[in-house]
Amino acid sequence: MLELIRHPWHWSIAGFLIGLTVPALLLIGNKSFGISSSLRHICAACIPANIPFFKYDWKKEVWNLFFVAGIMIGGFIGNYFLSNPEAIVVAPYTQETLQQLGVKDFSGLMPIDIFSFDNLLTAKGLVFFVIGGFMVGFGTRYAGGCTSGHAIMGLSNLQWPSLVATISFMVGGFAMTQLLLPYIMHWVN
Repeated sequence: MLELIRHPWHWSIAGFLIGLTVPALLLIGNKSFGISSSLRHICAACIPANIPFFKYDWKKEVWNLFFVAGIMIGGFIGNYFLSNPEAIVVAPYTQETLQQLGVKDFSGLMPIDIFSFDNLLTAKGLVFFVIGGFMVGFGTRYAGGCTSGHAIMGLSNLQWPSLVATISFMVGGFAMTQLLLPYIMHWVN
């Protein structure tokens, strides 16, 4: 049984299971699925400042913090105890394209040439960790939620703003990958 869990499954199985999260949360307690709001709950609980954005009853949303903790624990277990023993397969065209951008190591889930602690205090780290992290945080706040909240929960509830946000996420991701990433990678290398 453990060997079955360790090998990659078809993407549709994960999609189906994530899709079941929406009705489960709605049936259990009329809760909305989303991750980005958990940072607001943590700040509201931990920051004693008099900031209006953090002045609300965060204890009503404590379930979300347990949900995020479960995701983190599940990721840890999956990475250290259930990881796939085989090498990650990256399409040859993708490898060739990334090698032109300076990415040489394809052994992990994230390219170590970009995402490593050694890069944290370099121009590459500044761009990808600090500026990129700020843009993701700003974007989720500006859009009123993250990709999981809009694309999974919002679309399943047929919410027009979630459709607009999801289309914007996709267009932004394609534009970043195809248009901006090559220039950024050449600039920071």
